[in-house]
Amino acid sequence: MIDIYETEFRKADLNLLVVFAALMRERSVTRAAVALHMSQGAASAALGRLRGLFDDELFTRTRTGVEPTPRAVELARRIEPALGLIHGAVTDRDRFDPATARHTFTLGMSDDLETALLPRLLHATAALPGIRLAVRQASRNTVAGMIDRGEADLGVAAAPAYGAEHRSRGLFTSGYTCLFNPRLLPLEVPLTLDDYLAHPHLLISYDGRRGIVDDLLEARGLDRRVIASTTHFTGAALQLATLPALATLPAHAATAYADTLGLATSPPPLPMPTYTVSSIWHGSRTDDPAHVWLRRLVYEVARTGEF
Repeated sequence: MIDIYETEFRKADLNLLVVFAALMRERSVTRAAVALHMSQGAASAALGRLRGLFDDELFTRTRTGVEPTPRAVELARRIEPALGLIHGAVTDRDRFDPATARHTFTLGMSDDLETALLPRLLHATAALPGIRLAVRQASRNTVAGMIDRGEADLGVAAAPAYGAEHRSRGLFTSGYTCLFNPRLLPLEVPLTLDDYLAHPHLLISYDGRRGIVDDLLEARGLDRRVIASTTHFTGAALQLATLPALATLPAHAATAYADTLGLATSPPPLPMPTYTVSSIWHGSRTDDPAHVWLRRLVYEVARTGEF
């Protein structure tokens, strides 16, 4: 066995790893300093020592803060779980107390899921003054990469694409709902296929070209008139407040938009698939007490929602 006290490890200040984790989470020297209750000068000095320790720049400056280098991303995969284990050993407890903890959790999800889940998550954590939630935009195709790069602690996506090093848990089943402004389009509910095709549509698509509705209609030899496209579900819903058009979007978000903006919902006039929304995380975080608490929180909030 290697005696760690006779190696270079004894030269390392483990407090620097805490600063490293804060920089990965906050993506800003200033915000990391605030989170750790230290001066910005001390945080900058710690970053300089980290660079010397790992012989890498680790974080490069951007207009909004700092971004990790590939070396930093790789280190983060091992350092953050290790810090959780060290904390448990030092405090003689292998648990996470959200009532007293100061912790920022970053969630990766698309804006429709943020609309459905974030208000419920904020309500559930309202009495926990040290818990902060941050959401970063993600899709089913990007969320695993964000987790690998340390950009998100937990992802939430519809049928996320992930590898053997990831873990996943189903949260709820969703489908699709039509959304429109009844003051501008006084249509009968449920919509008929004729009404659906007779009015203009807003398309929500990452490539801006077509969506699942277009594929289903094409299989029937039909087409719809798309007047605009956007990559954000919320953006489409806001447009419907003043636009006589239809949008077809995930049911879990349509209900929230309808309640907030005074819009109407209807089942689609053609059969559409349902799908499972799941949480996804890196396997190395599975036994981290803080991460266990986060996963349970998201699961319970999702399971008690009406989607």
